[in-house]
Amino acid sequence: MANRLAAESSPYLLQHASNPVDWYPWGDEALERARREDRPLLLSIGYSSCHWCHVMARESFEDPKVAALMNDAFVCVKVDREERPDIDQVYMRAVQALSGQGGWPLTVFLTPQGEPYYGGTYFPPAPRHGMPSFSQILRAASSAWRDRPGDVRKGAAELISVLRRAAEQVEPESGSESGLGLLDNAVRVMTRQYDPVHGGFGRAPKFPQPVTLEVLLRQHDRTGDRDTLTMVLHTLRRMAAGGIHDQLGGGFHRYSVDARWLVPHFEKMLYDNALLARVYLDAWRVTGDEDLKAVVRSTLDYVLADLRAPEGGFYSARDADSEGVEGRFYIWTPGQVEAVLPAEDARIFMRCYDITDVGNFDGANIPWLPHDLDTLARGEGSTPEALRRRLDGLRTALLEARSRRSPPFRDEKILAGWNGMALRALAEAGGAMNDPGYVSAAAAGTDFLLREMRRDARLLHTFRDGIARIPGFLEDHAALGNALLSLHEATLDPRWLHEARWCAEEVLARFWSDAEGVFHDSPADGERLFLRPRDVMDQATPSGSSLATELLLRAGHLFGESRYEEVARRVLAREGGAMAHFPTAFGRLLSALDRSLAEPVEVAVVGHPAAEDTRVLLREALGGFHRNRTVAGKAPGMAVVGVPVLEDRDSAGGKATAYVCRGYACRAPTTDAGELSAQLNDGKSERQTPPAR
Repeated sequence: MANRLAAESSPYLLQHASNPVDWYPWGDEALERARREDRPLLLSIGYSSCHWCHVMARESFEDPKVAALMNDAFVCVKVDREERPDIDQVYMRAVQALSGQGGWPLTVFLTPQGEPYYGGTYFPPAPRHGMPSFSQILRAASSAWRDRPGDVRKGAAELISVLRRAAEQVEPESGSESGLGLLDNAVRVMTRQYDPVHGGFGRAPKFPQPVTLEVLLRQHDRTGDRDTLTMVLHTLRRMAAGGIHDQLGGGFHRYSVDARWLVPHFEKMLYDNALLARVYLDAWRVTGDEDLKAVVRSTLDYVLADLRAPEGGFYSARDADSEGVEGRFYIWTPGQVEAVLPAEDARIFMRCYDITDVGNFDGANIPWLPHDLDTLARGEGSTPEALRRRLDGLRTALLEARSRRSPPFRDEKILAGWNGMALRALAEAGGAMNDPGYVSAAAAGTDFLLREMRRDARLLHTFRDGIARIPGFLEDHAALGNALLSLHEATLDPRWLHEARWCAEEVLARFWSDAEGVFHDSPADGERLFLRPRDVMDQATPSGSSLATELLLRAGHLFGESRYEEVARRVLAREGGAMAHFPTAFGRLLSALDRSLAEPVEVAVVGHPAAEDTRVLLREALGGFHRNRTVAGKAPGMAVVGVPVLEDRDSAGGKATAYVCRGYACRAPTTDAGELSAQLNDGKSERQTPPAR
């Protein structure tokens, strides 16, 4: 018999709709029952592609005996962390304070007033490795409330007081270091953590950390330091060769459980692929290397093929599991390869992608490229180009065979913030690589968000089955705003500028506290939790605060709005101490700091947007890497109000015309792409010399 979750739209909640647990969704009904019956709440938070969430569900939530314990003692509430990041954030902080660790599934015990008094993450069905069983935890949490409610309330109040003080605390000043000093310090810390053998940072498990790589690319652009570029390129190439990269279907898995990027946790997230596509794009912009450009294409092509909704937006994720087994969809045995490919083709593929009888994952194989293809080509008496072409065809054949397997579950909710990240990647790649298909997909997805996920002039957070709901969070507005600015750059359509300004105004009106000098992640008129969420550190995605700071710097410069830039600089100044002490947790904010310090480069392009001469100039304007570039444009004779870079600009002699200003000094207008390139790169060419591969 289905429980209350059957009426929900979240795929994660629907996965639990047939549990024998008497689940409630988060809301007044559950909270009122808890208060009315003076019964504690059991809050369980996870997401649809979370492997250990599935494990705990099978072991405990589907067990009638465990469910009876839960139902008898608690009001049980299930939350999708991707739908309600505000709830997840505040209760995750509570569990981290109580236990010293966090993660998903998140299990929290609350007083009837919603105050946390105990919690943890995954609990096994029986005691294991020093961990108590979930049933033991349930009995202990229940008896604590039943026998010592006063002590529980007192402890919960003290915990909340600690969390509130921590939220209000300002990090110590960063000392005498200037903004540039903060950037240099961050690079020193990243260099110490860098793995020179396999690329990436730290030990296993190893995460891609695209925002950290962004900081290093910017440092190379600023200083010409070849070592920082080497770290970025080696990391990107080792990831692209690893099992974390889906060698057949494109796109990246969440993270690698080992140090060499071989064995991934197999879930695929929209945000990971959006962020990685952008950093590969920027690395290509710096170097011009075709292997990096190919990864941009394969990643975005995966997103378009597998995660794009018919409406134009993008789904959230693919699960790690299929048929109840993690990774089954992606792995191969030699016999499976030989059943698809002719014998010689199978031999070549298995040699290149390390498919063996022994296997590299549970007796089977994750395809990866442990050896350089140039070396393999010589061993095969072939050329690298010929081998690559041959492997392209073999991958296509195996991908087609793989498509007949049972695929992992796809979470088909559409989240505004994650979509903003994907739309920005598509717009920037389409503009820089002259790919109108990517730009068109970005425009269609943006139209969808603004049409279907905005109601009564308010952006909403999530969409599924034709319904948009939940007021948008800071991440939603800021990620969409940045995408809109990038989409204008790729299209020169002025309507995207209007919408980007709307996002910037919403960010300030709903999330900025002028008195505190901080951004909050939930809107001022949002649901009141025991703590208003605010997290300035980057997690799996850049923080809402760093995205908002980036948006205000970009929009402030473009629109001539000193108010926007003032708020952004206040955030950067306030978080200077945190950036000094924990630089790897502030990659996107450090990139925003770098943007605020870099010489501004403004490019105005005046021409008919669809005309070839306009596209040639625009491709040149967007193709290189510049740390503080603003591109804007319009059709000849069009008046665009409130965009200083476009004022008094028109085409010359009926041809598309570009105007370049560097450091507030403007060059002569040009209709020639070569001259535009020279103006943009004046003084940069000697710094951007890629290291030897």
